[in-house]
Amino acid sequence: MKTRITELLKIKHPIIQGGMAWVADHHLAAAVSNAGGLGIIGAANAPAEVVREEIRKTRELTDKPFGVNVMLLSPSADEVAKVVVEEKVPVVTTGAGNPEKYMEMWKEAGITVIPVIASVAMARRLERTGVDAVIAEGCESGGHIGESTSMTLIPQVADAIEIPVIGAGGVGDGRGMAAMFMLGAEGIQAGTCFLVANETNIHENYKNKVLKAKDIDSVVTGRSHGHPARSLRNNMTRQYVKMENEGAGFEELYSTAPDVLEKRSRELDKKIEEEAKKKANEKVLEAVDETEKQKEVRRKEENMNKLIDEMAKMFISDNERYIGEDIANKAKEKIDEESEEKGGKVDDKKEKTKTTTRRTRKTT
Repeated sequence: MKTRITELLKIKHPIIQGGMAWVADHHLAAAVSNAGGLGIIGAANAPAEVVREEIRKTRELTDKPFGVNVMLLSPSADEVAKVVVEEKVPVVTTGAGNPEKYMEMWKEAGITVIPVIASVAMARRLERTGVDAVIAEGCESGGHIGESTSMTLIPQVADAIEIPVIGAGGVGDGRGMAAMFMLGAEGIQAGTCFLVANETNIHENYKNKVLKAKDIDSVVTGRSHGHPARSLRNNMTRQYVKMENEGAGFEELYSTAPDVLEKRSRELDKKIEEEAKKKANEKVLEAVDETEKQKEVRRKEENMNKLIDEMAKMFISDNERYIGEDIANKAKEKIDEESEEKGGKVDDKKEKTKTTTRRTRKTT
């Protein structure tokens, strides 16, 4: 089948595989291209060098045209945009944004640029920037979506622009593909149906979930903060929808996402470690302080009489000018005599105690 899309992309069938994040790797992209469609590597949020490696691995598996989907909201988007030029990737599709800032660089490199759009206005605007075609994606699709259905969006886009339109959103078989052509598309993009391909490296449980899904088993989340996305219902989406309905804000909603939870877990681990060190230091200092106080009390108890005598003599010295030097000296002498007398008695008492202890031990 020949259309402007097959001619533009140099492919046999007007079928593009969606650049699904963390799913569309070199295995799937190469398989689709070898089958006559256009395989796409999903760059997602991957670092640029990871994308470069995926491109090179794809070339090892196919000599047919393939592309890279650049997710424009990715923190690595600028670097990935350069990598596709350096690696001479023939086709780039884009999502989650406007690719205008990269158009000059990509067109100079001879790259065919096909952005995903969800409105007539965006289709017209991007046609003026020089894109080669657009993917008009209705809200039936998986992942991030717009508001218009494929049935309403695709005919309007096809009527509004001159460049070819690729239909997407809800296409899973030949009937869906035929419907897209009737609506004005010259090719289709499909993603969800490729999830169950042998070359797709996702868990079998995920594939089985897709195969068993019924008409009511998908759900849209994220409408409350302007980033709606369609996915299969699961425990996380049920919690997310419940929180949205209760008025949860963006930060609170994304506190349930796996990557955010992992980051939060690391932050908590760090905080726990810091607080533990702080508490340990505080308790050691308290223990040291407590020990010093205990020593001070014990010293005072053991030397109480001596301390009393010293303080008494200090009081006498302070009042010497009132009581006279002779009286002051005599008073101090009396204190010393009394102290010596008490000291002797204490020593005798200690000796008697020792003797008694020795006798007791011998008797025993």
